[in-house]
Amino acid sequence: MDLIDFNSYPVCDVLPYLLQDKSMKANIIFATDEYTEIDSSITAKSHITVTLLRGLLSDVIEPRVSKSLAQQQERTRNKAEVFTPSWICNKMNNYCDAEWFGRPDVFNIETGQDWIPTETPIQFEKPEDWKRYVDSKRLEITCGEAPYIVSRYDASTGEIIEIKKRMGLLDRKLRVVNENTDNEEDWLKWAIRAYQSTYGYEFQGDSLLIARVNLLVTFVDYMQERWARVPTTDELKMIVNIICWNFWQMDGLSGTVPLGKLEDEFRQMTFLDFIEGEEKKEKPKKVQCRIFDWRSKESVEFNSLKRGY
Repeated sequence: MDLIDFNSYPVCDVLPYLLQDKSMKANIIFATDEYTEIDSSITAKSHITVTLLRGLLSDVIEPRVSKSLAQQQERTRNKAEVFTPSWICNKMNNYCDAEWFGRPDVFNIETGQDWIPTETPIQFEKPEDWKRYVDSKRLEITCGEAPYIVSRYDASTGEIIEIKKRMGLLDRKLRVVNENTDNEEDWLKWAIRAYQSTYGYEFQGDSLLIARVNLLVTFVDYMQERWARVPTTDELKMIVNIICWNFWQMDGLSGTVPLGKLEDEFRQMTFLDFIEGEEKKEKPKKVQCRIFDWRSKESVEFNSLKRGY
């Protein structure tokens, strides 16, 4: 079974929307020259398109674990890309939750490089605290395929993880939603809020796209598990809109869109752009990344958060 399939449900139904860059109002870009060998016209600045994904790259963009060892090593050297085994993700997420709850072993009990899910519903100090947990904001920096957020498969082995054992930050929120709602309307409301409060950013477009797919398929998995149905097209579009706002493409050092825009997209050349008969080289203009505050219902610059927004 393919871990990522652009030609099957649910991805094929909303693929154009999954490619959106909300800050640029265009598609996300590759931000890597890795695919130039396949087609010389595909550069780091090229936008990822549906045509490419269903054509030249239909079997090429895949999770790290599916790549050859040589490809993995090349991406580690050139892009500092690494994969984190699920047991490490679980350990770190457990540490985060131990801080939030004030006690260990809330969602599972670690057993070496494995874990056993707790069987009883998650206990909160106050009855309404489960809503506060679902709304608590989580961010995975340089998220790659988002292994800390959703745990469909082990990033180091490719092994599928059953829902009851999933331990990503969003998986935990969805478990809490499952345990505290008894009808589909409330479940959907709080599942949406779980997505709205979970964030991540990534530089490379292919990794970001895989992360977005993993979040989308996770939504489908949990709905099927709880309500024995798949989301409607409108529900898929709604969750994808949240995913594309909350999981965005960014240079984490500058808080701007990777590689920027060329200046000639903003202004015409003048005689000042010529020095000794030669054109000045076009310089990329930094574009501030924007994310969405779902409670205030407005987009904000990510860098404003660093300034105490």
